[in-house]
Amino acid sequence: MRLISEHSGSERTPKALLRYGVGAAAVAATALLGARAVDVDSAWYRSLRKPPWQPPPWVFGVVWTPLYATIAYAAGHALNASPDGPPRTRLAAGLAVNLALNAGWNWLFFGLREPKAGLYGTLLLNLSNAELIHRVRRVDPTAARALVPYAGWCVFATALNGSITRRNPARHR
Repeated sequence: MRLISEHSGSERTPKALLRYGVGAAAVAATALLGARAVDVDSAWYRSLRKPPWQPPPWVFGVVWTPLYATIAYAAGHALNASPDGPPRTRLAAGLAVNLALNAGWNWLFFGLREPKAGLYGTLLLNLSNAELIHRVRRVDPTAARALVPYAGWCVFATALNGSITRRNPARHR
């Protein structure tokens, strides 16, 4: 099967396919690492006061699955569209920081049982999302658009985390 690059019109090289694989592996590792911290059945989490507009726990898996797929798609496309050398390295570094912040939120909120720390983490993730979309848009506008739902969901998660933080001041672990 021949894969055509919409950016250069050339056939995908093994290096280009490897970039897709690395992007997908990094996103999968993020999802797995983050999921290890989440326990919505814990007594601690169940005891938190939550807003009435919080979705049921199963919704998060339904939403995150396609979001992670679009992040992997955008990563592969953008890394392949980016020029070799420092531009691609900076893009890869921005993506790595974003994915670390993504997984880190779960550990701040659930692992440490600190909604306020989670709120700070998700605010940083929002800034990282904006920077990543900006950087990706420079090399691949389609990939940047694919990241918009991810950024939007993270803004929703920030609002939810903020509401939980306000409703549960100085919670004990």
